[in-house]
Amino acid sequence: MNRKFKLILPILFVFSLFTSFQTSENTINTDPKDKLLITILRYVLTEGHYKPQKIDDAFSEKVYTRFLEGLDPSKRYFLQSDIDEFSKYKTQIDDQINSEDLSFFVLVYNRFKQRVHESESFYKQLLAHKFNFDKNETIDVAYKNLTYAKNSDEIINTWRKQLKFSTLSRLYDKIAAENDKKKEDKTYRVKSFDILEKEAREATLENMSDYFQRVEELTYSDWFSSYINSIAEEFDPHTTYFDPTVKKRFDISMAGKLEGIGARLTKKNDYTKVIELISGGPAWKQGDLEVGDLILKVAQGNEKPVDIVGMRLDDAIEFIKGKKGTEVKLTLKKLDGTIKVISIIRDVVELEETFVKSSIVKKEGRTFGVINLPKFYIDFDEKNYRNSATDMAQEIERLKKENIEGIVLDLRNNGGGSLKTAIEISGLFINKGPVVQVKYRDRKPNVKRDIDPRMQWNGPLVVLVNELSASASEIFAAAMQDYGRAVIIGGKQTYGKGTVQSVLDLNRYHNLNEDIGALKMTIQKFYRINGGSTQLEGVHSDIMLPDRYTYMNIGERDLENPLKFDKVEPANYTFWNNYENFNQTINRSKKRISNNNYFKLIDQNAKWLKKSQDDTVIYLNYKAYEKDLEYHKNQSLKYKAIGDYTSNLTYTSPLYEKVLLQNDKDLAEKREAWHKNLKNDIYVEEALNVLSDLKIKPQDQLVKN
Repeated sequence: MNRKFKLILPILFVFSLFTSFQTSENTINTDPKDKLLITILRYVLTEGHYKPQKIDDAFSEKVYTRFLEGLDPSKRYFLQSDIDEFSKYKTQIDDQINSEDLSFFVLVYNRFKQRVHESESFYKQLLAHKFNFDKNETIDVAYKNLTYAKNSDEIINTWRKQLKFSTLSRLYDKIAAENDKKKEDKTYRVKSFDILEKEAREATLENMSDYFQRVEELTYSDWFSSYINSIAEEFDPHTTYFDPTVKKRFDISMAGKLEGIGARLTKKNDYTKVIELISGGPAWKQGDLEVGDLILKVAQGNEKPVDIVGMRLDDAIEFIKGKKGTEVKLTLKKLDGTIKVISIIRDVVELEETFVKSSIVKKEGRTFGVINLPKFYIDFDEKNYRNSATDMAQEIERLKKENIEGIVLDLRNNGGGSLKTAIEISGLFINKGPVVQVKYRDRKPNVKRDIDPRMQWNGPLVVLVNELSASASEIFAAAMQDYGRAVIIGGKQTYGKGTVQSVLDLNRYHNLNEDIGALKMTIQKFYRINGGSTQLEGVHSDIMLPDRYTYMNIGERDLENPLKFDKVEPANYTFWNNYENFNQTINRSKKRISNNNYFKLIDQNAKWLKKSQDDTVIYLNYKAYEKDLEYHKNQSLKYKAIGDYTSNLTYTSPLYEKVLLQNDKDLAEKREAWHKNLKNDIYVEEALNVLSDLKIKPQDQLVKN
């Protein structure tokens, strides 16, 4: 942030405090702290954000839409008449931001409270009567496709359909449970459809009562924070306002003290969606939770599950997280449309699971190394200083002692971490030179370099990535690709996050005796040494392997309002050019993949998953709903063979680790499980095929180069 920004702010904020207490017929007398926050937010974002938005009518319309959709994503509260009334502010929010006028927010907030109160008056009546599950009707859960209700009859019908859907899913589960009991005990008397339907409605009623109680507990400040974030997130999806309570939770999570399942979640329409699994966390180890899953219900152990569809993300997370050792059961809608209940024992992330580890594999009489790096970690604790760069260098040296001929470096699901270690690890595989360009707004890119001329490994290198390899992983993979140092193999492209955020304490800009929170703001952008940004585009694999995400917008592209891809001037670097058959190796791999039946099946499955994801219409007729679920279940069985794959390769620990395994039973079990997974991993097998094909030029040619 430049000096001008720091000097202007205090003057403006004193003026803001003075004018906040003024009232007139056209202004609403609100807490001066809220007006102060608006002013601080406006100047911090416009002066400090990497790509500031012009706060004009177009910006106003986007904030208007974002705020209303955030409050009522399923269109079950506001009437069209409300929207018509609100619409006069559609192009005025920018003016209100500049003049500290909160009249739009106050109007919408009060109307929302009114509509919520009205909804409480009739949802109980709807659930008091039996639903007709013989009627042929549907509901589209892609709520953006819906229109607002024109009158109270239409809004009641919207509620009826949503409550019917909620009851239907519970009824299906109850009937399935009854049938399972009958299978176990032939003398068991199965409850009738009518009794189970009533139980399902009562469960929906209980869930809705809990939901409305949670809504009532939300304060004015909670809803005002939502409005503030409608403004902040219009700059980009990673720019977020933290009110004082959320900031405390953020600080705790950054300190690594938060216990739970180890997953990052986001709000997608009315659903809580999994966007990342934390390496070493309980969900990562348990294995059933996947990126893209939608969490429908949450149960604490054997207690009744709570329906979290339509719930605010913060509230949903409160149900999902919990103390170490406790059980949480999640009801998921999988990518293929099937419904699955999984159990996870909450825990803290085990640091050992995030550290570099390696395996030795023999292939056709030759020896190769596989290195797994789940995260670009660094620890500044003086008592136990560890970072991924020094660990990686040490692991390579250990593998070299076993006469390996090549390395597969697995960065799949690596969400990034330390930029410093990403640069240093890049330096292990190249002579000195640029690795990445980091750019502040309105400044020339700063070229970050490896300054150590030593190469830890100068042999063949294959880097394995997927759509969840992000940030620092993309910086490393991009550098290896730009230098021609490694073959990049994996998904269609990596995650595509090429931005850097910083958390700014907003209290530094005022002298009130109140905490107004913080802002996480995008301040930098990453660029490859070839000049292209990793934003949105990520790193495109030299060899694309089909996977379950091939046809989906997974990653930065799936977020709302991401910063765009662009380019800067390339850095000055020298292409490595020491492979004898780089392009031929890539072409051979592509031919193998196109002729591989397992990869063909994976590609067919990916197309099916995309089709299932796009199908947002739910049947509300019980038989049609049951038939649809059975259809999805049967379709998913067609691809069961994918999970049954195994290779004829054998993976073992390096020699130094075999000694450790004799005295550490827990580590031995973890390595045994990992080696079994590697044996069954068709992606690692193809990476090894590529590695075994790669040839380094003879020494005399290297000297000429």
